[in-house]
Amino acid sequence: MKKTLLVLAVFLSACAAPTSPPANPPFPSSTQTATATASSTPVFTPTATFTPIPTATPVPHPMSIVAMRAGDYPGSEITIVKELDKGLNYRRYYAYYLSEGLKIYALLTIPESEMPEGGFPAIVFNHGYIPPDVYRTTERYIAYVDELAKAGYVVFRIDYRGHDASEGEATGAYGSPGYQVDVLNAVASIKQLPEVNPEKIGMWGHSMGGYLTLRTMVISKDVKVGVIWAGVVASYPDMLYNWRRTGSFTPSPSSRGVGWRTAWMEDFGTPEDNPVFWDSVSATSYLSDLSGPLELHHGSEDEDVPLAFSVRLAELAREAGQTADLYTYDGDNHNISANFSTAMQQTITFFDTYLK
Repeated sequence: MKKTLLVLAVFLSACAAPTSPPANPPFPSSTQTATATASSTPVFTPTATFTPIPTATPVPHPMSIVAMRAGDYPGSEITIVKELDKGLNYRRYYAYYLSEGLKIYALLTIPESEMPEGGFPAIVFNHGYIPPDVYRTTERYIAYVDELAKAGYVVFRIDYRGHDASEGEATGAYGSPGYQVDVLNAVASIKQLPEVNPEKIGMWGHSMGGYLTLRTMVISKDVKVGVIWAGVVASYPDMLYNWRRTGSFTPSPSSRGVGWRTAWMEDFGTPEDNPVFWDSVSATSYLSDLSGPLELHHGSEDEDVPLAFSVRLAELAREAGQTADLYTYDGDNHNISANFSTAMQQTITFFDTYLK
């Protein structure tokens, strides 16, 4: 009897709950990848025979790169609503396309020069975060679009769902796939425009738009080159632990309350507890599949997105054998305002190299 009690005590001790994790887990730096250390857990093997119940293959999270790749993004024909005032050497239009049945509006520019054989190269333009209730199609990023359009590109600067007249709900980019779906459908739509060469599609993104650009380039092979200014291009663990905005960021109504950080950690655990999930939603885990070369621009005094995000992405992309040029601007801000002309000229040169 004593021997039996001793064995039982040892077994119960071995099966006790593991020690709780620390209340404040160590934060991985922007140059490190968080790792989890597996603990050894005793396995109890029953003597009775049994038939194991087959387990279903886990369904990928809708925000995972695997799930996004499996989606269908047919886009649509682009419908011109009205022509706007002309640019220097291009025409401007207010237009829309369809994304999951929603009308997504956009600013479309088409060069007035003679169309090259096969059509003009095109740039899908992904704007950064602007509160959806104050966003207006014709009021933002005008100088950026103008420079690209003057350089001979069709530019398709899209309004994400819930912005200005675009249908649907503005749910934010980082915890919901809606904006990403709109970008992927924009690519499919601009390829259908008769004036566009469907084999010469580039993408430009700023801040949140940089996040959408990077993800597009590991989801789809249709984008041949990307340029990102001050992009939110870090892994999700870095976004979770190392992203503290100190600038004039104003959250949208959809980003208040329980956001993706809280909800995902409650559902899936921390990056230390569940690195597989956090890797699955991070574009940085798939850089070997990048669809084309990247050029990154970032100011050193950016108060909204850390410069370290772009530095780390350039390092990881190069380690994956990809082209990733990085330009930093000492003392400049989130919009690279002091060096706008220099950064834009380098941007155009990069697009010219790979799309013309």
